[in-house]
Order: sequence, then C-alpha cells, then structure tokens
Amino acid sequence: MIIDYIGVKEIKGSLIVIDGVLGVSYEEVVGIRLENGTVRQGRVVQIEGDRIVVQVFEGTKELSLENTRTRLKGHPMEMKLSPEVLGRVFDGAGRPIDDLGEIFPEKKMNINGTPINPVARVYPKNYINTGISTIDTLSTLIRGQKLPIFSGSGMKHNELAVQIARQAKISSEEGENFAIVFAAMGVKNDVAEYFRRSFEESGVLQRVVMFLNLSNDPVIERTLTPRCALTVAEYLAFELDMHILVIMTDMTSYAEALREFSSSKGEIPGRKGYPGYLYSDLASLYERAGMIKGKKGSVTQIPILTMPNDDITHPVPDLTGYITEGQIVLDRSLAGEGIYPPVSILPSLSRLMKDGIGEKYTREDHSPLANQLFASYAKVMEARSLASVIGEEELSEDDKKLLEFGKQFESRFVNQSFNEDRPITKSLELGWELLSLLPRKDLDRIDDSILDKYYRSLDTATKDDDSDNK
Repeated sequence: MIIDYIGVKEIKGSLIVIDGVLGVSYEEVVGIRLENGTVRQGRVVQIEGDRIVVQVFEGTKELSLENTRTRLKGHPMEMKLSPEVLGRVFDGAGRPIDDLGEIFPEKKMNINGTPINPVARVYPKNYINTGISTIDTLSTLIRGQKLPIFSGSGMKHNELAVQIARQAKISSEEGENFAIVFAAMGVKNDVAEYFRRSFEESGVLQRVVMFLNLSNDPVIERTLTPRCALTVAEYLAFELDMHILVIMTDMTSYAEALREFSSSKGEIPGRKGYPGYLYSDLASLYERAGMIKGKKGSVTQIPILTMPNDDITHPVPDLTGYITEGQIVLDRSLAGEGIYPPVSILPSLSRLMKDGIGEKYTREDHSPLANQLFASYAKVMEARSLASVIGEEELSEDDKKLLEFGKQFESRFVNQSFNEDRPITKSLELGWELLSLLPRKDLDRIDDSILDKYYRSLDTATKDDDSDNK
C-alpha cells in the first residue's frame, strides 16, 4: 500500500520534519512532491518515535508546510549499475549529465555499501604505476591501498589528480581490466570542465567513470558523491573482476558539507565545528578500499584533501592519516620554486610499499634505493640548516656534496613535466645517478652486492663516457 503524507511539521535548512510516520527505516529514500508537481528526492536521517527528519537533496526552497506530499520508497538510496557506466559522466547524486541517456541497469546497489568481513580481506600486494617518480619510487601505491594526498589551497593537486588518472597503469597482462573512478566534490565550473576536457583530450575517458559535484550544486548532494563513486568501484571490481583506482577530490569539501548538515540537525559539534562522528564517517568511505578472497578485482583509493592554512593537524587530514595507510604531502615552498609535483619527501610515506615492491614486482634494488634516498635527503635538510647558520662556504666537503645532491634531487627527480610518464625503471636509474653524486662510503642503507651492481661513482662514469667518445 502506497501512502502519501501531506504537509510537514517544520522546515529547517535542507531538512524537513514530518509527524505520524510509521514503518520507516533509517536512510530510506523518500519522494517529495511540491505544489507545482515537481518531485524532489530525500532520505530519512533521523527517527524519533513517529517523527522523522528528512534530508532534501535539492534543497527546501518553495516547499509548503501544508501541501507538500511525501512518499516513502521502501529502500535506501541506490545506484544504477551496468558495464556501460564506463566512460560516462554523472552528477554528485549519480544522475547522468553527459547527454548520453539513462543507464539501463543490470542491478542496483545501496550506495552505503556492504561492510567487508576483515577475515575475507586479502593483504594488498603488487603496485600501481603512476609514472611519477616520487610516488612510484618513494611512496609506492599498492593495489587495494588507501593513500591520500595532503595538499593546500591554490596548489596543483588538480593537475596531479589528472596526471595520475591519465598515466596510472598495472602490469600489462592485467592492464585491460584497469579503470578509474574519478569523483570531484565542490569544484567550480571551470575546474569541472578542466577535468572533463583533460580526460577527453588524452583519450582515457572511455576507462574513466566521472562524478562531478559543482560548488553551486546543493551542499547536501556532496555527501552522496563519494558513496556513489565507491559503489560503482565496488561493482566494477567485485562483480566484473576489474582493478579500480578511485580518485576523490576534495575530501575537505565533503567534510565541510557534513559539518553543515550536522549543524542543521542541531548536533553537538566537535573539533572546529565538525561532527563528533567525522572519524567513523570518513572510515566508512576509506575502508571500502581493498581486495576480497575469491574475487579477482581490487579497489584502490587516492583521496585528495586540502589542509586549511596548510595545517596537517586540522581534523580532516589528522583523522584521514589515522585511517589510511600513509600519505603524500605537497609542499608549498617547493611549489613556490616552480617544482612540480611539489611532493615533500620526508613526511610522505606508503606503509604498504614494502610488500608490493622488490624482485617479484619492480626490481630487487627498489627498497634499499628508496631507503637511501630518504636517508640522504634527510641529511640534506640538516646540512641546509647548518648552512643557514654558519654559511655554505664554511661547510665540509661532504656537506657541500650533500647540498649539491639535494639541489639535483629536487630539480631532476622530484620535478617532472605534467606530460612526462616515467617508467619505474627510469625512476630507479635516475635515483642511482643522483646517489652517484655522493661518496660510496656514505651510502650505508644499501648492501655491497647491490652497490657493486648499480652504483657508479662520478669518476667511473666520467671514464666510461670518455671511452665511449673515443
């Protein structure tokens, strides 16, 4: 039996309150018919006896207290799914906006997902190549991992997101089953057009599913965008056996929408006004990454978030760091020097990279080379601090070599073109070239057997070049 509830008790922001409702479920979808006949969509966000609070996605403007009709749908919000979602563009609530018509679904799935039994999870292994040296070599992205990018307002994280989406690939034998789910939240029209145009021009749009929530779209719709994107990712990965990389930008916009929604409900705020359940809410998104026993596919996440005032202790990056397996931090001072991507090496890490690199996956020297580059660059920071106090001319010869190494490392290894796709072997060789600027005795993180195979001092390299010229 279909029942329409006529009139609402209260309208507050994007919320409406209805009395006398029975047999309702939390997160249930409702249809809201206005006096002029238009229908809006909402969901039940609070139940108190026979009183419910409904979140209206399109906003409550023009709603009437007396003549609004509300109908319960009997199911949570669902995403229509079929293989034809690849290459399509959706709005933040999962509706097609590319003028290619509706999706004819093979199935529908609850956008809130199904919790994965921890016992059924497979430990993430094998890496995803992004073509970016600082990520592939030093903070390697592993299939099934969640590895966020911490950026700042005005930095080039949008360009980095596009470059990763354009260049990301897995091993050739499985490459055909690799795709990208890209979700943009709270972006301006020109940024959304930049994303769409970049994917079209590079020819990768056919393996990308895009979700675009614009800054002038309803704020509440922003809370749906990552859930719709992850639902598509789970369908492609665990139903169609594909390997999916989910890129979500900007998670700070999502958290701010959640804060506004929480405030309108009258909930007690936590740190900086964010709801006290921000940690569990973010975890409900991030923990949807992974691999499952008996399933061939995987879901890997790169959430991108901007740190207000570049503050890494802000609640959003702080809680994200607790949930995820590492982070890639962008540095404003490197960006100011014209270095792209401005990855800050020392605070960046991938906690799972040790199990997805090495002889079986990349090369046997990858792990010791990465450790040595980290250690040597840390010494560069110390030498620069010392030079700022006593002057560079007063430094020892070893410290001067460290400064030269640091300069070359940032200009040649960290810095690379937006259109440059570096294979992992090229990144590793470049790392060895830079370590050749340092004396072999200072490379204390690498075994002699690997040094014998890959290390070439500047003197040896010069002699080899001279003999080649002859």
